[in-house]
Amino acid sequence: MVNIKSPLRLFIEESIKELIRGFRRQRIKWRNAFLLGSIMTTIVVLLHTPTFSVFSDEEETESSSSSPIYLNGSLHLNIHIVSSEAKVENFHTLRTRTPIVQLNASEASEAVLSRKRRKRKKRKKTKDDLILTDPPPAPRHVLSSSERRALSLPPKKALTYAKLEIQRAPEVINDTDLFAPLFRNLSVFKRSYELMELILKVYIYPDGDKPIFHEPHLNGIYASEGWFMKLMESNKQFVTKNPERAHLFYMPYSVKQLQKSIFVPGSHNIKPLSIFLRDYVNMLSIKYPFWNRTHGSDHFLVACHDWGPYTVNEHPELKRNAIKALCNADLSDGIFVPGKDVSLPETSIRNAGRPLRNIGNGNRVSQRPILAFFAGNLHGRVRPKLLKHWRNKDEDMKIYGPLPHNVARKMTYVQHMKSSKYCLCPMGYEVNSPRIVEAIYYECVPVVIADNFMLPFSDVLDWSAFSVVVPEKEIPRLKEILLEIPMRRYLKMQSNVKMVQRHFLWSPKPRKYDVFHMILHSIWFNLLNQNQTSFDDHIPDS
Repeated sequence: MVNIKSPLRLFIEESIKELIRGFRRQRIKWRNAFLLGSIMTTIVVLLHTPTFSVFSDEEETESSSSSPIYLNGSLHLNIHIVSSEAKVENFHTLRTRTPIVQLNASEASEAVLSRKRRKRKKRKKTKDDLILTDPPPAPRHVLSSSERRALSLPPKKALTYAKLEIQRAPEVINDTDLFAPLFRNLSVFKRSYELMELILKVYIYPDGDKPIFHEPHLNGIYASEGWFMKLMESNKQFVTKNPERAHLFYMPYSVKQLQKSIFVPGSHNIKPLSIFLRDYVNMLSIKYPFWNRTHGSDHFLVACHDWGPYTVNEHPELKRNAIKALCNADLSDGIFVPGKDVSLPETSIRNAGRPLRNIGNGNRVSQRPILAFFAGNLHGRVRPKLLKHWRNKDEDMKIYGPLPHNVARKMTYVQHMKSSKYCLCPMGYEVNSPRIVEAIYYECVPVVIADNFMLPFSDVLDWSAFSVVVPEKEIPRLKEILLEIPMRRYLKMQSNVKMVQRHFLWSPKPRKYDVFHMILHSIWFNLLNQNQTSFDDHIPDS
């Protein structure tokens, strides 16, 4: 194949020939020689520099099939020499052309991974999600001889053994895994939690059709019941397929789904929900022997909807004996029984796929100029009273109904919580409020205003260490009460809020001491408190 030389190459060759003829005649024009030499040097450098492609064209010549050129051993560059069909008028566009870069498979995958890493780093900087670091691996617990024997005990005797072990729990000092000031008795909680992990088995009834049964509702303010159902049904550590080995029996229904499926809007009648649940429990008692064996005292339900307590009224044993984990833990309605039932934290989940999104990262104390903040709908008996005394009355007290648009444009609801020392959590129609956990999420000290409310996990957590409880009648003195709290105590409470946060977090993969395990522990702990079976066979210590 005959190559036609480009005009530029012909010009260079003719210039060189003329220079040689000049040297022969000894008539050298040194200025022209230096100028020509500079031009040639520049052209040669461009030809041999892999980051430029001045003489490239669409078609490759035979010279372009030479071995590839590598830059720093990573980039594979193809340098194309101008072909026979190149034209002088194309030089302007060729001069601005970017280099042609080809990546092999491994280099392409490295580039993709690098982009992903940069994106992850950028997401981390935006702090959308609360980043939970994995705790250091706990030292392996060596079972004592009594613990090994307890694993083979029948359920009732295993529960009695656990109760005795908790009563003589060794004192825990300087625990590296848990923060002692948050707990009523860290030694008791630690030993009880260890025994729960060692012994507890839960049988989940497979009966019931979706969506009421086995279909968790994972969004909104009632998401706690759905997240517990989701994580319980997928758990392998505690769930057993053999009901004869079970210590607890879980009835996996959702009051939120029950309300959506059965309640007639506008009827103001929730009795059909109670009748449906009564028939379900009666079916279980006929189909299985386990309910009648204990009259339901080792069965439990988890309900976060406000109507949860009232759905058990049509079945006396369900109301009286079963363990009820309820967000609406009202001590005044005669349904919630302290020491048997469990107060369930009401957590508002906005994104079921990322439950930790927009959680945490609260401002430091010096960046919290607002003394107290509340914004919300004005239902119930407490909130209208709160606004009557404090709305637009004091610059330090940012008290609103629904957050006004002109205020929200300057500072959102979440930014208000992050900028406040205290976040007010008054009851609505019922005693519970999602603001309590929201305040903990944004590291704001919660102020609970709800008489007769059993606070979540109050069987093990000392709420006075990280919150303030104000009686409803003291609302007119609210600012005075908050200002009377010494700064040293406030700083300690605010620090404790950060420490207790881990016990109220939902995670797609449960973590030790998170809200899922805390709920399950409270059910386990209350089961032990009602277990009155005598333990005749003494199990010696190792």
